Amino acid sequence: MAASSASFSVVSFSSIKTDKLSVTRFNSVPLNTSRRSNSRCVISAAASFPVQEVDQRRPEELAASIFSKVMQTDRGVTLTREQHLQVADLTTELSKYCIDSPVTCPLIFGDWDVVYCSNPTSPGGGFRSGLGRLVFKTNEMIQVVEAPDIVRNKVSFSALGFLDGQVSLKGKLIVLDEKWIKVVFEPPQLKLGSLEFQFGGESEVQLEITYVDDKLRLGKGSRGSVFVFQRRKPTV
Repeated sequence: MAASSASFSVVSFSSIKTDKLSVTRFNSVPLNTSRRSNSRCVISAAASFPVQEVDQRRPEELAASIFSKVMQTDRGVTLTREQHLQVADLTTELSKYCIDSPVTCPLIFGDWDVVYCSNPTSPGGGFRSGLGRLVFKTNEMIQVVEAPDIVRNKVSFSALGFLDGQVSLKGKLIVLDEKWIKVVFEPPQLKLGSLEFQFGGESEVQLEITYVDDKLRLGKGSRGSVFVFQRRKPTV
């Protein structure tokens, strides 16, 4: 999302190898032990196959699970590797419910909070690096998608705990196919206290919309970063 990053039931059976053939033990149980040795026997055998667990939760339940894992985590910064993998599994599962052509869905428009990214520096660039977070505390990270083709990104922060600032970008949305979009951004605008100026040059990002509904949007950057957006509630 940030300008500097250049960037929403099958059971499998493994084949049996003949050199490592697994043999199930068969137990022979005589019908009547008093009969002669040539009596017929009942042969019983049991075989079990591992069954892959399938997440059968509804989309709204998956969405609720995603929000529960990413909220209050500084947009994913404080999550462990294992927790990131859990979020990845949930977003992958929810993406299976995505409509066929999300880029044409009106639900993509609106004001969105960036509540998670698997790569901390993808949204916000250097402001979200390890060193940057020591100096700049992120207050809000918002993406506004306006019909028909305008994207506005805004990161508001406080520098050193007392100086308010904001970085904003305006870009043009270009549809690449039924799921992928490209956004070409103008040079970013930086506001720091009473100072306001433009810096840097144009940039572009590509993003796949992997799911969208009235509350949640999932995206995946061209380098694999996973984004979770939550629709902002209208201000009264």
